[in-house]
Amino acid sequence: MYRSDLLRKGRVSLTNRFYSITLVAHKRENIFISMDINRLIITEMKKIETQEAAKTIAFVIMPNHIHWLIQLGTKKTLSDVIKLFKGRCSKVTRDDLGMYKLWQRNYYDHMIRNENDLLNNARYIIANPLRAKIVDKIALYPYWDCIYIK
Repeated sequence: MYRSDLLRKGRVSLTNRFYSITLVAHKRENIFISMDINRLIITEMKKIETQEAAKTIAFVIMPNHIHWLIQLGTKKTLSDVIKLFKGRCSKVTRDDLGMYKLWQRNYYDHMIRNENDLLNNARYIIANPLRAKIVDKIALYPYWDCIYIK
């Protein structure tokens, strides 16, 4: 009943819908602080997109969590995408960096209701390093991207 691959009560997985996802580091530790780890994570996000499982709209990798705004593809459920992503990240960081515990169990999600909600979520995600006072300007933070900002 508490397995992370089961949809929690009220969670739906709809093809081509947008979802804002939050993934938390194991024990909320500041794991995502090095270029080596974050490059591997971004590479895995790109692989998910290449496989048409989900399209990345925006993301930010914070020191102890990740916000990821995606459009779900037609090939996998939301739960499948998250399981695939977390599993691949865990494997590559274990194999390449010797890290064994990367993720906290489960994830948080919000299905985007409309275009206004989509843009507000993208802004919220990108502004995370500013709100956390990690940087004064988002351009100074290296671990984010958004299709709306070029």
